[in-house]
Amino acid sequence: MCGIIGYVGGRKAAPILLNGLKRLEYRGYDSAGLVTVNKTGARRYRVVGRVQNLDKLVKGLDLSMPCGIAHTRWATHGKPTEANAHPHTDDTQQFYVAHNGIIENHEKLRTQLEAEGVHFRTETDTEVIVQLIAKFFETNLETAVEDALKHLEGTFGIAAVSSADPMKIVAARRGSPVIIGVGKDEMFVASDVSALVQYTDQVIYMEDNELAVLTPGEYQMLSFDHKPIQRETLQIDWKVEDEGLKGFPHFMLKEIYDQPETVRNACRGRMIVSEGVSVLGGLQSKMEEIKNLRKLIIVSCGTSYHAGLIGRYIFENLTDLNIEVELASEFRYRRLRLDETTAVLAISQSGETIDTLAAIREARRKGALTIGLVNVVGSTIARETDCGVYCHAGPEIGVASTKIFVSQLVILNLMALLIGRYQSVSLNEGVAVIKALQNLPDQISDILAQASQLEELAKTYQKYPNCLFIGRQMHTAVALEGALKLKEISYIHAEGYAAGEMKHGPISLIDENFPTIALLSNDASYDKMINNIQEIRARSGPVFAITYTGDAQAEKVADDIFRVPETHELLQPILSVIPLQLFAYYCARFRGTEIDKPRNLAKSVTVE
Repeated sequence: MCGIIGYVGGRKAAPILLNGLKRLEYRGYDSAGLVTVNKTGARRYRVVGRVQNLDKLVKGLDLSMPCGIAHTRWATHGKPTEANAHPHTDDTQQFYVAHNGIIENHEKLRTQLEAEGVHFRTETDTEVIVQLIAKFFETNLETAVEDALKHLEGTFGIAAVSSADPMKIVAARRGSPVIIGVGKDEMFVASDVSALVQYTDQVIYMEDNELAVLTPGEYQMLSFDHKPIQRETLQIDWKVEDEGLKGFPHFMLKEIYDQPETVRNACRGRMIVSEGVSVLGGLQSKMEEIKNLRKLIIVSCGTSYHAGLIGRYIFENLTDLNIEVELASEFRYRRLRLDETTAVLAISQSGETIDTLAAIREARRKGALTIGLVNVVGSTIARETDCGVYCHAGPEIGVASTKIFVSQLVILNLMALLIGRYQSVSLNEGVAVIKALQNLPDQISDILAQASQLEELAKTYQKYPNCLFIGRQMHTAVALEGALKLKEISYIHAEGYAAGEMKHGPISLIDENFPTIALLSNDASYDKMINNIQEIRARSGPVFAITYTGDAQAEKVADDIFRVPETHELLQPILSVIPLQLFAYYCARFRGTEIDKPRNLAKSVTVE
């Protein structure tokens, strides 16, 4: 979850490192640090808190060294202090390491090294790595890193530099993402492509148990047993301008407003209206197997899990498959019987979510077909699944996911329609779904045009310390997602519930100080949702209803309402979630919280 950036070449490293950290800060912002090295020594600077604090610390200093590494931290072992901030060094202060991951045997290694006279200065698991490198160093850095890695258990993405072997970065990966950027007479390393797009569009995604040696003019890839690896570069399609705020005060708000285009990108070139079919090139190589599937298990975490819960209804409506949805973090602990008639669909924005990655590896071991739905081209899940589909939504910087969720729902409809047209979905049904998808961007724009209404409502509701979100069927998952958004960025305690469960406990919480956000849709559950709202009102609970344009009853039973356009039943959650995203954003803004970088969170969860 931490962010790593490294540079070696002909330019000053420090400005590049700082710029990279700013682009990686969504991966962690408990502390930040950088080190630059040459043959005369090293200069290291570390701070608690945001990258801007590091920027202020080094401003005006002469940092001309052309090689260095930097790190922004999401704390696992050890509190966020300057001493625990990366990069870490050894007793001689010749070796430096930035690390993302968890070294599971660090306590054992620390004890052994201390018995040999090594003095530890931090509480982190990372320090054992650099102390081992220093111990094994003889003539070159890569051999020392190789020897150190043999003793490590757990996950890591690391970048190491040394004044004893300058103008060189050694990177290694096991379980945590590491990406090499190839420039002209300069090389980069990072934990995310967002840190590299300003400098190069040529990258190499490292695989597990690989090591890279970077010098200004070249790179060398090796296995952990020192065997050469040949790997071609890939071209990334993100542009620097994709990551700008474009006049918005926060990335989250920008990304909410990106969503009409996000939907267009998810659909572009993937639909044939006249035939009522979708075309997903990433699945074509496995279509014969997909046609013969009997069961689909969706695995994901967080917001992607909520997309999976909605996906269950989508696939059940459009296909004959048996559908299960599992939290990826729990998938490995079940005794699942998988075979060639089962597919496991992994949903992950980053394509690096460690629990989701572990789930697909378990699925492959048990003989299931694995399918990926990710946003980042070349990510680990994209590479390790048998087939898959990209969101093509561009970078999402705000920690609280918005546009990727909507993109995922669009693509889940396309995937289900692709399979369903081979099964029982008629031409007319297929055409209806595709036409509804075509209308979505304009409908989302209509909702965004009413954002001021949600801003006014947020002024009132942000004062409450608690909030309940309820829905039925697909909108149960929308309620979960709405609650997650609100608590992620505003720190208001919020819970999402299936409305049918109200009388099984949650209704005891309701009083005049406990509001409910109720999600109404034009389906078989509508009357029951109205009954739920009346039960809440009978107990003096304030109610804010998200409903559809043609609803005539909601305003009679709810204190406040917001209307979204009507669409195909399977797409209604996409329109219902947009006002919840805006509502959460405005609540957070009125409360003065850090919207793009909420406390204790990071964008990509790459440690267990």
